[in-house]
Amino acid sequence: MQKNLSRAKLRLAFERAAETYDESAVLQREVAERMLMRLDLIKLNPSVIVDAGSGTGYCTRALARRYRGARVYAVDVSCAMSRRAADKAGWFSRQRFVCGDAEALPFGPDSVDLLLSNLMLQWCDPEAAFAEFFRVLRPGGLLMFSSFGPDTLRELRAAWGAVDGAAHVHDFIDMHDLGDVLVHTRFADPVMDMEYFNLTYPDVMAVLRELKHLGASNAAVGRPAGLTGKSRFQRFTSAYQQSSSCDERIPATYEVVYGHAWVPETKPQSRASAPAEIAVPLSQLRRRSP
Repeated sequence: MQKNLSRAKLRLAFERAAETYDESAVLQREVAERMLMRLDLIKLNPSVIVDAGSGTGYCTRALARRYRGARVYAVDVSCAMSRRAADKAGWFSRQRFVCGDAEALPFGPDSVDLLLSNLMLQWCDPEAAFAEFFRVLRPGGLLMFSSFGPDTLRELRAAWGAVDGAAHVHDFIDMHDLGDVLVHTRFADPVMDMEYFNLTYPDVMAVLRELKHLGASNAAVGRPAGLTGKSRFQRFTSAYQQSSSCDERIPATYEVVYGHAWVPETKPQSRASAPAEIAVPLSQLRRRSP
């Protein structure tokens, strides 16, 4: 699953999207709020929290408000996203911002109490990411995450399927597969569920523009390279328009998968060896006052 993604392409897409992300991330914020509400049902008093795939820091700031005594670390593969998050936090926050990869987290073993990840796992190899999450979480620590499931952007996928057989749309991971990976990486008591969100847009270009502004590109190693020909693109837009609703708005379906699981109080040895701890501190990246 997701082992053929280009990390360089992902990083570049999110670097380019940092300035436009917030204006388009309506669904991302809604899913974040629903995840955070789930914490109301869980008794936890974390001292160290990691927001993995933090983007511009929406969840990071919410976690810092909720757990005021905790140190909250925001980790994102895009340094531009991390700079935006740091700017929004202010200078005197207990939040810390790191440019790093969720598959090689810059934290020591058993150092984190709560790790939250909102709509980031679809851009990872989940086995590598979950192994890292397990490594850094302390015994009794909690992992809570959301991800996009395989029905996400099904209209977009079907429209391209009417044109050619190439992989134009990212492959998203099934809820049951994610649950299996949680068990395989030694997490305990996994709980999984999902829901659908149906968004509509004035035209096909509005869908594509929003995906670009979010940095949500297809980063598969074998994806089609180069520009799409005009006639093929017209066939694609025509096929997509056929999925429009009665009011002629263009639909886009998102399947959102939620999950949480615990590290056992008696923590078994992780299957994965700890990676080298490499981080880029935001103190070198944030804009400073003259």
